[in-house]
Amino acid sequence: MALTGAGLSTESGIPDFRGPGGVWERFRPVEYQDFLANHEARKEHWRYKRTTVPAMLSAEPNAAHRALAELEAARRLAAVITQNIDGLHQRAGSRRVLELHGTNLEALCLRCERRVPIVDALAQLEHGHDVPRCAACGGWLKPATVSFGESLPPAVLRDAADLAERSDCFLALGSSLLVTPAASLAAVAKQGGSALIVITLGKTPYDEIADVRIAAKVGAVLPEIAASVLG
Repeated sequence: MALTGAGLSTESGIPDFRGPGGVWERFRPVEYQDFLANHEARKEHWRYKRTTVPAMLSAEPNAAHRALAELEAARRLAAVITQNIDGLHQRAGSRRVLELHGTNLEALCLRCERRVPIVDALAQLEHGHDVPRCAACGGWLKPATVSFGESLPPAVLRDAADLAERSDCFLALGSSLLVTPAASLAAVAKQGGSALIVITLGKTPYDEIADVRIAAKVGAVLPEIAASVLG
């Protein structure tokens, strides 16, 4: 099993959210309830998406993404659980990806739950709409990402915990392991008897219980690990 965080995305040139120079230094996070109730909050959230999504859409998978896809294709990796919202795992070839925080590639209608490509929603902004609407029912569109104050998708979280508990080896990659409940999956795996391998540049709360701890960029070391595993 693999859990991936912002470190993989930053290696593809996508800024993280919390670090120095990150997204939250430039934009105020909009709470989910504010998005539902306040039109100015909806406008602010879409201004943020209009500014940041195009660069994410043009980013390319890196060596770490490709290594995970190769491990899955060889049946050595059951799935990828990701905190990232950029879709790069799928573009690299990973087939089973559990997106804990949703996806930036789609928008969701808050009334009829219809999903549309994010580029269609952004096109409405380019044509003068301050908040895009659903073409089917006229409801407000929201990016299909999990906002502050919004619950993670229960089925995805349940599947992720089950996979972590049954894993033989759990890779925590490019994550600070500070954001719960995603970070707690490392503990779930460890309690289930899994080996825990943590690869990321910064310190994490799980370093002391990790069986292997590598302080490095994931793209620099994971391809070597995958090559060794695959012979």
